[in-house]
Amino acid sequence: MIVSTSARTNERLEEKARQAAVELGCPFVKRNKRSVASLQAEYGADCLIVAKSRLEFYASDANEPFFFHPNSASFRVKRLLRGEIDPFIEAAGLQPGMTLLDCTLGLASDSIAASYIAGAAGRVVGIEGNPVLAYIIKHGLSEWESPLSDLNEAMKRIHVVSGSYQNILRSLPNQSFDVVYFDPMFTKPILASEGIAGLRKLAVHDELIEETIQEACRVAKQRIVLKDHYQSSRFSELGFKQHIRPTSLFHFGTMEVEKKESGGSVTNKE
Repeated sequence: MIVSTSARTNERLEEKARQAAVELGCPFVKRNKRSVASLQAEYGADCLIVAKSRLEFYASDANEPFFFHPNSASFRVKRLLRGEIDPFIEAAGLQPGMTLLDCTLGLASDSIAASYIAGAAGRVVGIEGNPVLAYIIKHGLSEWESPLSDLNEAMKRIHVVSGSYQNILRSLPNQSFDVVYFDPMFTKPILASEGIAGLRKLAVHDELIEETIQEACRVAKQRIVLKDHYQSSRFSELGFKQHIRPTSLFHFGTMEVEKKESGGSVTNKE
């Protein structure tokens, strides 16, 4: 991958692009009025463009860029402000002041909704396995300006960590988060999902395994949540209670964890 700036650039943008290149460990290339397609052809690489208002990722095999946008999260926060139910918040049992570890951050829509509910007294940490996607989302969350102040505050409170959720889970203390959440790439893709096409190039396709769930049970105080296609076998294979939503193509699964005070062993509540 290479990093460059938008066609209309300035010293500030160039400095920001150079910093992105350093942090991501890839070359910075001056734009020099060339098109993105020309840069991609010359260097044979994907391209991250630092523009005035956002970061844009151009995959070498895609026609449109991927960039951060709160998308559905803005509608979800508005519904929550009106006192309506959000299926993820309900499945996670989130309340003000609680903590959530989102192991598969992606576009951060669920983390944004969680951050709004958890509030300033709570904490939401999102892990993203692809360093480029983590960089784009981290900067988008901190820099995006919405007319909705509650949305802006929720986005800015999210702490983004780049790395393997398997390794990070193993490094965390027992009972360090109220809820641990997984939203892996669906076993059956929902092709109509908005924004998913741009995400697939950057998505991490690690399979969720029993060992990881056991680590999540150790780290969680209350609950593990899984989001997946309604026909996914992960719910039953990994021991989650699947919550049926007849009109939705994706369901949530939950696993309650009960900590024994003598050493923190884990049992799953039925």
